[in-house]
Amino acid sequence: MSDQPFVSIIIPCYNEQATIRKLLEALRSQTYPLSNMEVVISDGMSSDNTLEVIAGFQRDYKDLSVQVVKNQARTIPSGVNQAIRESRGEIIVRLDAHSMPIPEYVERCVEAHRTGKGDNVGGVWEIRPGADTWIAESISYAAAHPLGVGDAMYRLNAKPGAVDTVPFGSFRRSLIEKIGEFDETLLANEDYEFNTRVRESGGVVWLDPSIRSVYFSRSTFSKLAAQYWRYGFWKLRMLKRYPHTLRWRQALPPVFVASLLALIVLCLVWSFAVYFLALQLFAYFFVLGLAAIRQAMKTRKGFLLWGLPLAIATMHIAWGSGFLWSGISSLFKNG
Repeated sequence: MSDQPFVSIIIPCYNEQATIRKLLEALRSQTYPLSNMEVVISDGMSSDNTLEVIAGFQRDYKDLSVQVVKNQARTIPSGVNQAIRESRGEIIVRLDAHSMPIPEYVERCVEAHRTGKGDNVGGVWEIRPGADTWIAESISYAAAHPLGVGDAMYRLNAKPGAVDTVPFGSFRRSLIEKIGEFDETLLANEDYEFNTRVRESGGVVWLDPSIRSVYFSRSTFSKLAAQYWRYGFWKLRMLKRYPHTLRWRQALPPVFVASLLALIVLCLVWSFAVYFLALQLFAYFFVLGLAAIRQAMKTRKGFLLWGLPLAIATMHIAWGSGFLWSGISSLFKNG
């Protein structure tokens, strides 16, 4: 198998003791030859037992090269860049510590590049709960629902083809040399910004549904809110550079949150505004309720009747609030 390209698996990581071993075991089970693979984990100074779990895997299995580098900047893009610099593969496959790829994942990424499908090639997620609770399971359904993620095809039933972005992605090292590293000034949305540069350089971002991985969603509403606040906050910073990349699904949450805030303020000076606020909230949760009823009947999981609306509303409000606060804080900063 010496004719196969050497592949570097890049993993930014922070406090992932619950999932990192699952990921490493999934990588050791790849159909691609382990002798042509390495794993480079960029750890953001984890304070839990993540490093001990990784060390235990290294002791148990010597047939897969696993290297850990310190990411003292403690951000995702800095971790990705640092791991890439420490790696030596011709093809780089980026994964998340919350993910678990199917056995053919690396092999199919390599084949897609060999056949020239795209410059950055990725696949689809199967969302699973991050804990064994009704809240975590509700979040996992929300993270894969069209009302939660819009037209993000990598989380829905997708067909192969060129897309705006893919989760994680795989690419040749020469792509980094061509368009540059991941932008370390963006603490989220760095993958979307990277894919924007791929497309604007004339390259293709390719989605292959046969490249599949399990992704473990957040386990609590507070963690979900923090995640989506960060997404919204940094999305606006990215859009200031590439305003033409704004999609309708990204504009709706900040518009919704802004309208809620405007109506709440208006209620202070105009009592009739209460009816408009109540009407908007009723219409919003009516739509979410219909989706919850359908999902609960389909899965026979009654907790989704309230869990799904709560999870989707958390995503919308946190994303929209983060987006709006990004713009407001920029005005104060510039002022």
